[in-house]
Amino acid sequence: QVQLVESGGGLVQPGGSLRLSCVTSENQFTKYTMGWYRQAPGKQRELVARITSSYISNYADSVRGRFTISRDNAKNMIFLQMNSLKPEDTALYYCNSAPAAVWSWGQGTQVTVSS
Repeated sequence: QVQLVESGGGLVQPGGSLRLSCVTSENQFTKYTMGWYRQAPGKQRELVARITSSYISNYADSVRGRFTISRDNAKNMIFLQMNSLKPEDTALYYCNSAPAAVWSWGQGTQVTVSS
């Protein structure tokens, strides 16, 4: 069973930055488009960024220009650089394949933006 492990979250002030990491045990990782999702309290999980195996990225309108997704195929990892963070970015962040999440969800990493 594929495992997904997210890390890098934390508490940050508005305008601050964080870098999230995700490592997967999927042996054929390079074949998948990967994405970062987030779920805020009381809201549905949403896809905020994705990156193809050819390194083409796409972003939700709410994060475009502030977040950057990247991947390291040699290490089976993806990353999310988050800049200019806003309180509305507060959520539990997850990684998975995209746009359809085919693996079981990991535990996620909490991002809290607050002064």
